This record gives sequence, C-alpha cells and structure tokens, in this order.
Amino acid sequence: MNNRVLSGMRPTGRLHLGHYHGVLKNWLTLQNERDSYFFVADWHAFTTHYSDKIDLETNVSEMVVDWLAAGINPNTSTIFVQSKVPEHAELHLLLSMTTPLSWLERVPSYKDQQEKLKGRDLGTYGFLGYPLLQSADILIYKAGLVPVGEDQVAHIELTREVARRFNYVYGREADFEEKAEAAIGKMGKKQAKSYRLLRKSYQETGDIEALSRAQALLKEQQNITLGDRERLLGYVEGVGKIILPEPESLLTKASKMPGLDGQKMSKSYGNTISLRNTAEEIETKVKRMPTDPARVKLTDAGDPKKCPVWQLHKVYSDKQTCDWVKDGCSNAKMGCIECKQPVVDAIKAELGPMQERITKYQADPDLIKQIIHEGSEKARIVAKETMNEVREAMGITY
Repeated sequence: MNNRVLSGMRPTGRLHLGHYHGVLKNWLTLQNERDSYFFVADWHAFTTHYSDKIDLETNVSEMVVDWLAAGINPNTSTIFVQSKVPEHAELHLLLSMTTPLSWLERVPSYKDQQEKLKGRDLGTYGFLGYPLLQSADILIYKAGLVPVGEDQVAHIELTREVARRFNYVYGREADFEEKAEAAIGKMGKKQAKSYRLLRKSYQETGDIEALSRAQALLKEQQNITLGDRERLLGYVEGVGKIILPEPESLLTKASKMPGLDGQKMSKSYGNTISLRNTAEEIETKVKRMPTDPARVKLTDAGDPKKCPVWQLHKVYSDKQTCDWVKDGCSNAKMGCIECKQPVVDAIKAELGPMQERITKYQADPDLIKQIIHEGSEKARIVAKETMNEVREAMGITY
C-alpha cells in the first residue's frame, strides 16, 4: 500500500461549513501524514450542471482560495485542477473499453441522484460514466488511499474492480512468469525463500495475512525495480503485472454537519452557512433557525433533541455549554435566542481568521494562478508516467 492519498471537490458553488467539517479538516490532517493530492474536479461539475451557466473560472479560483485559507498548504500538498491534466480523460476513455455497462448502472448513487435531481436531465453518458471518470482520477495517480464517507465506498469498490479487470486483461506479458522468476532471483536467497513460501500459502489456502506479509516484503526490497515489484505483486495474487494498483477506502469520521433546518448541510437544501458569510449574515441565519415547535412561549419546556440548534451545539459547544442548554431548554429557563448565541459566537470565531486569509489571497490572484499551475504540472508528471505504462500494456505506443 503506497502512501499517496487523492481527494477532490466539484466547483459548483461556494464552500460551506459542511465542506469544512466534513472534508477540509480531514485534508488538514492528511497533508501532514501522507503524499496528498487534492484537486478541483471541474469536469465533474458538468455531470449534473452541464446546462447551467456556471462561472467555472471564478469558482475554481475561489475554491482554491478557500482551501488555502482553511490551511491546505501547497508546499506539502499537490493542489491541481482536473482539466489541466488531460491524461484523466484519456485514461477514462481507455478504461471505458473494458468496463461493463452493468457495473456503472448498479452504482448506488446512479439511481439515488436521478431520484434527488428529478428536475435535471440526467439521461447522459457523462452522468452514467462519472463513477468511471472518478476511477480514472484515482488510478492515474496510483493512489493507495481515498478518503471517503460511507456513501462513497461503492465508488472505491468500483475503482478496485475496474483496476482488477484492466490488470487481468492487459497485465499479461508474454514472458511474465520468466520475468517474475528472474525478479525473485534478485531479492537474495533469504527474501526469495520467504516470498515463495508466502506466495504458496496465499495461492493454496487464501491466507490474507500471507498476502499482506508478501506485499510488505516487496515494499522493503531495494534490489528490484518498480516494474519488478509490481510484477511480483501480481505474481503473488496469481494475476499478471499490476499496472493500476487497487486503492483502499480511507473512511472519514462520520461528520454529518447539520444545516440550518436540521438536515445535512447542503446547497441543494438551501440550509448552509458559507465560509464567506459575514458576521451579520451568520447571526441572521442562526437566529432565524427553527426550534422545538413545543416551545411557543418562553415558559414552555422544550426538548433539545427536537431542535436543529442542538445539533449545532453538539458540533461547537463544550460539555458545560451543552449542559446549560439542556437544563435551560428542558426547564424553560431561557429563550431560544439566548440558546443560539453561543453557536453564533463559535461560528464567528471559527470563520473570522479564515475570512481574513481569504481577503489576503484574493488580493493576490497571480499567486493563486501560480499555485494551480505548479500543482497541475506536478500532477501531470505523475499522470504521464501512468499513461505511458497503460499505453504500453495496451499496445498503443506506436
């Protein structure tokens, strides 16, 4: 398993607190632990918004500004834009040649999104094929880990199946076994013996631990090339050379950021607080939030569990404040406006410094262009290497 992670966002509008708590805070941790690739998925914006007049140029730039203001560091992460790495599209096309249509039709989000977005014409190949474009996004960087929520695990499973099928069809070198045996000979007697025993154990009994140990053994090898290592990884599993490694899901901590109405915060529900909302806008939005309908008068007791504001307290308030809210609401000791104030203050405190950084980055558009250009060029170097291997495996290097 390699150390690289890949994640992206579609630039279809302003980022909100749901993006920050659900995605960006996780990225902030990952960028210090792993080789992190974060991209603006501008082509993916067309899968559901192809007929909308989105100002993509502005959206892309503003999204990168928000990432930087949230703390994503271009010196430790690779920040890039999908369309600036056209190899994504080439790999998507080539993978489509071997991917069964039924695999795409069974992706859970295919029917779910059609149901949720009934007002849009989603009977397009782009919408049907967007999970495969996601697979190309991941596989072209040979990302070992992809941070996702539970609702996206099916997409990673599809990616694994796509990679496995591609490796099976195109990883069959004519002299594969001879090359694999020659590579084992380069490992040294002790390691070669261990490798053979682990391979035998996995192939004869399906011992998953033996597979993991064989993979770890190969990762430590200094005497073999990257090509030989991938060849031997495939040899353990009984397939050909692994051209496109299968990624793993990195499940992110369930972070269902509540919206202003108690549902999950989402642009489609119109219940968001944007990272760029002013202090006045934040105050107005929170103070207009619905509360427990049982509390008609100040003297009516309420139940915090029935109030959307309580969901925000669970995100922003410490135990002492939460206890104060439960007591004040359940025993009618406070009004709803008083209860909302700590949430207002906490959101302002969180977004204030971020908005100062947003203003600073907005004042230097050339810096943003430079960060996007340099990150996209770095990403493209990796993407080109993968495409060279893919073309060679498919016999289109003429």
